[in-house]
Amino acid sequence: MIDTKLLTQLRNVTGAGIADCKEALEEADNDIDQAVAILRKRGAIKANKKSDRDTNEGVIAQSLADHKVATVALASETDFAARDEEFIKTVNEFSKELLESTVDDFKKSAEAKIKDELTVKIGENLVLRVAEIVEGEVIGTYIHSNKKVAAVIALSSGSQELANDLAMQITAMSPRYIKPEDIPADEIDKEKDIYREQLKSEGKPAEMWEKIIPGKLSKFYQEVCLLNQTFIKDDKKKVQDIINESGDNIEVVKFSRYQI
Repeated sequence: MIDTKLLTQLRNVTGAGIADCKEALEEADNDIDQAVAILRKRGAIKANKKSDRDTNEGVIAQSLADHKVATVALASETDFAARDEEFIKTVNEFSKELLESTVDDFKKSAEAKIKDELTVKIGENLVLRVAEIVEGEVIGTYIHSNKKVAAVIALSSGSQELANDLAMQITAMSPRYIKPEDIPADEIDKEKDIYREQLKSEGKPAEMWEKIIPGKLSKFYQEVCLLNQTFIKDDKKKVQDIINESGDNIEVVKFSRYQI
């Protein structure tokens, strides 16, 4: 007996015809992963009209060399594709290729392979979401277990353990800036305007607003600035405290956070 919900899901995932999907589900005993694999082997999954489909799944991979890390994110339509061993292997190989190339050259070759080979083979819209190289004296990396969120950080000095801990912090807490001084003035002005409207609606006296706003800004900095965030491994300390305790003159040079 064919599960009609699975049949609809399989058609949406693969774009294959209804007869092909029924046969695949029957052969796979309603195991949709196995049915997708059967359709791929039969060439029933087509690449046409895939480019306008959403790509909200995928995999992130990183490759490291001395003072350098390459990050690649390949997005897919479904988690079925992202969990495929060949898909994961390809993304890992992409990151290694990027490490030995330039971003522009890598993008040309990778996007050609995605269009001419992978999209046809997998039968989904695939998008090269990230191709970035980060260099620095001390490089920290972290990829979440789901391979959909990752981070890279470059420090001026310090230990590898510290750098990796900070990359984990970035992955988990999503800072947008290193320190408050990095926030554009117009963004801070917008925040202040929002606070004034909030205080007005709360009935706070206007003469008190400018005294209250600095405290609200401090909380804002704790959310968006890495150095001001509470350290995920010790909620009694800020990230800046952890850096200070790790050595003198350690600076965060840059960081990047990636998410599919």
